[in-house]
Amino acid sequence: MNTIEVLIIEDNLKVAKAHQLYVEKVPGFTVTGVVNLLADAPQMLKALEPDLILLDVYFPDGNGIEFLDRLRSKHANCDVILITAAKEINLLHNALRGGVFDYMIKPVFFERFKEALGNYRQHWEKLNKLDDMSQEEVDQFFQHSLQSSTSNKETNLPKGIDPLTLEKIIATFDQCPDKGISAEEVGQIIGASRTTARKYLEYLISSGFLKIDLEYGTIGRPERRYFKT
Repeated sequence: MNTIEVLIIEDNLKVAKAHQLYVEKVPGFTVTGVVNLLADAPQMLKALEPDLILLDVYFPDGNGIEFLDRLRSKHANCDVILITAAKEINLLHNALRGGVFDYMIKPVFFERFKEALGNYRQHWEKLNKLDDMSQEEVDQFFQHSLQSSTSNKETNLPKGIDPLTLEKIIATFDQCPDKGISAEEVGQIIGASRTTARKYLEYLISSGFLKIDLEYGTIGRPERRYFKT
């Protein structure tokens, strides 16, 4: 099995590390580099010549979509999977125009990540085996995005995690990114016990979307509060 080389371009260090661990869990893929600033990306891209880029959108020093446009204008011989917390529809349009292979919204759980890489490997292997193509084979290449977007989203989440409830929790943190929320408060939001709420929070931590901090009061044990990364 030929190894597919991956370059991660992501400014959040924890998220970049999580995505690197995800890649390393999928056979046939290896991370050859991690870039946290867009300014460093062209040099790394030239040096490493990866097969696949995992690209974020918003960076302190630029925009991933603009980087994608520059990448395509120079005919770089690599593919791109966009991974971002941004949900604006114009970004999806720009991503499609830029020829991205897939588009994943943070937080990304491993099953969805694994599915994206699996689809890419099939695409990559077929493309590298062909000398010329029939119309039927061309149609198969252009249908992969539709198949990914219409797959059952619940199968991409861990068992016991309801996608609607998860979206509600994520939206809560999006509305107040600087304010910590406790598991008990999250339980009140979703109408569940503190234990159930904590299960959702732990999954969000594993994906790099949340982090934990301890808040010390005057009496008793410190309270665990969850913050958006």
